[in-house]
Amino acid sequence: MNDKIIGIIGGMGPEATADLYMKIIKETKVKEEQEHFRVIIDSNPKIPDRTRAILEKGESPVNAIVETANNLGKAGVDIGCMPCITAHYFFDEVQSQVPFKIINALEELNLYLKNNYPNIKNIGILATTGTVKTGLFNKYLTDFNIIYPDEDTQSKKVMEAIYGESGIKKGNTGKENLNLLVEATEELVDKGAKLIIGGCTEITLVLKPYNIDKPLIDPMDVVAKSIVRY
Repeated sequence: MNDKIIGIIGGMGPEATADLYMKIIKETKVKEEQEHFRVIIDSNPKIPDRTRAILEKGESPVNAIVETANNLGKAGVDIGCMPCITAHYFFDEVQSQVPFKIINALEELNLYLKNNYPNIKNIGILATTGTVKTGLFNKYLTDFNIIYPDEDTQSKKVMEAIYGESGIKKGNTGKENLNLLVEATEELVDKGAKLIIGGCTEITLVLKPYNIDKPLIDPMDVVAKSIVRY
């Protein structure tokens, strides 16, 4: 019986939060609905932007993330997760102030890649500039050769797709943003990437494995598998 309570520290962003919840549901093997985990979500879109906090010294999101997580703790959550890769820059600071274990998406991703793609070393990353600048993937994926888009592509294609006037964070998940991300992926492949990581939860709302000819890994798929296993 799946009697543990899962918490999602959500709102970063709302659609990515809903998507992770669906992944957890699909990953849980049940014979009847009562066998599903109880999942408590605090979708708090008022959490300050993580990229802005990192790159522009904007308001830190830590207090708001901790407050959101502690709401889940008061509700009896046993284990939690954050559907935002950039927020993992603040992971240790957040975890130290939260009473339950939070799944570290990047630690789980590292294990998943080593177990499932042992012969691949060149990894292409599509992520926010905040995540790229902090070297988060380099920190956790230490045995891989990490490949990023050129600065111009990062700005005009990846960040435009995520944050632009018609970006994914504004609810636009159509062909225009898909084309931008496919073009960025093609650059990574030209640089030698054998596998692509959707290193921002908004990216894999648009870019799907069938859109490119290399394996595409969504870290939130890995998180869903990990949190159900835990």
